[in-house]
Formats: sequence, C-alpha cells, structure tokens
Amino acid sequence: MDKKRGTRLTRQREAILQVLKNAKNHPSADEVYEMVRRKLPRVSLGTVYRNLEVLVEKKSAQKLVTGASPTRFDGNPETHYHAYCTGCGKLVDVPLPEDPAIADALLKHARKHTDFSICGHTLEFIGLCPKCQKK
Repeated sequence: MDKKRGTRLTRQREAILQVLKNAKNHPSADEVYEMVRRKLPRVSLGTVYRNLEVLVEKKSAQKLVTGASPTRFDGNPETHYHAYCTGCGKLVDVPLPEDPAIADALLKHARKHTDFSICGHTLEFIGLCPKCQKK
C-alpha cells in the first residue's frame, strides 16, 4: 500500500512507474506497454492504460497532451516544462528556474481574467528540434 497516496502499489503499477521514471522520451501508453512487457510478459494493454490513469490521478506521474501526437506520460510529477517538436513529435524537458513570483503572477492573472478556479498550470514550448531544422 502506498500510504502517502492511499493506493496499493501493485507489481504492475510499480513496473509502470519504474518504466516512466527511467524513460527520458516521455513515452505513449503503447510504448509504456511494450517496455513493461519486457518485465511482465503477461501484463495486458488495458492494465497499463488503467494504471497510467491511476498514477496520474494520484500525482505520481503526468499526462502530457501535445499537438497531434498521442498522449505521452512523464514519470516526474513535479512542475516542470516541455518543448515539443512539430516536425517529429519529440518531447523534451526544459529546465527553467522556478521563480515563485512569476508562477504566482501568472496564476493571479489567469484567475482575474477567467471565472476558473485555477489549480495549476503547464507550459509547453513548440518548435523544431535540431534534427528537423536540418531537413
């Protein structure tokens, strides 16, 4: 049982989380499935999909919806930013200094100009990776 999150950390869930934490390419659910199958050959695609959703819901992972590419997953649940290549779909982390004053200003601005109850934010830079720039 993962007491911090109130959810049992099953063998499948633990394997999925390890795959996400070790993957640097922000894999899709299908890619996670293929990687988990190397460790647990009898795991089903449905089990992987359900457990990815549980891990996201429990804030152990992030779901990344970008451009036209399939939904991707990130094993780093902390707030951080990404760059997405519109040419090939590559998705990478962007290390930015976390300045609480900037984040607070953005949240205040969003709350002031919408009727949303804002609970967080994401930031994605969009462009072409070096490989696609050369094409």
